[in-house]
Amino acid sequence: MKFFLSVLLTLLGGIGISLWAQSPWWGFVPVAFILAVAIHQAPPKAFAAGFLGMLLAWGGLSWWIDWQNTSLLSKQVAVLFPLQGSSAALILLTGILGGLLGGIAALAGCYLRSAKSKVE
Repeated sequence: MKFFLSVLLTLLGGIGISLWAQSPWWGFVPVAFILAVAIHQAPPKAFAAGFLGMLLAWGGLSWWIDWQNTSLLSKQVAVLFPLQGSSAALILLTGILGGLLGGIAALAGCYLRSAKSKVE
């Protein structure tokens, strides 16, 4: 239950902070970190929750933006990478990048919580 709650809160927090106009592109990293500190889980589950939540958030947001402009920008950007102009591959790559950053942030938060509890 904690895993699904963590994924859901990471997803909603990532979307919320990403849609906030004054937030930098990495604004979701503190969200995943704080949630991992607040919700105690084993390190692999914390990483997986951060990864899955941000994969869905960034992948979903990039798909939504791509859908709104009928893939005009994503096809042009995908040509710059070795993706043969595939906007779907670019969206997947964007989601994986966000997932890795969210997972690493959640893992760091999990380790901070366990280190803090060992000191006390």
